[in-house]
Amino acid sequence: MSVPRYWREIKYRYRLLGCMCKECGSVFFPRRHICLKCGSRDLEEVKLSERGRVVSYTVVRNPPKEYEKYAPYIVALIELGDGARILSQVVDCEPEEVHLGMEVEATFRRVREDGPSGIIEYGYKFRPVIS
Repeated sequence: MSVPRYWREIKYRYRLLGCMCKECGSVFFPRRHICLKCGSRDLEEVKLSERGRVVSYTVVRNPPKEYEKYAPYIVALIELGDGARILSQVVDCEPEEVHLGMEVEATFRRVREDGPSGIIEYGYKFRPVIS
C-alpha cells in the first residue's frame, strides 16, 4: 500500500466509522452511498458503538502468507450495539474461549506490517469484555 493512500484512509482505520440512513435509521459498516434497506441516498457518517456481541466466528489455522505468525487467530462477525455488523479479529483470548453471544469491545492494535521496512498498520480489533 502506498504511503499517501494509507494516510488518506487513516481516519477510517483508526475509528469505527459507518453511516446511518436519515430516512429509516439503518446503520451500516462499511460506509455506503445508498441505504440497503430503503434505497435512500441521504446517509450521514456516524461513529459506531465500540461494544457488541459475537454472532458467528471461525478460527483461522492456515492463514494467508503475511499472517502466518499470528495463527491460530479468531475472526468473528460482531453485531455492535447500534445494529451495525462488522467482521474483525478477536484478540486477548484463546480460540476455545470464544462463544456465540460473547460480549466484546473495540481495542486499538497492530494489524500488519507492509513488508520488512514498510508501514506498520494499526487499527481496531475486538477483545472480550471483562466484567
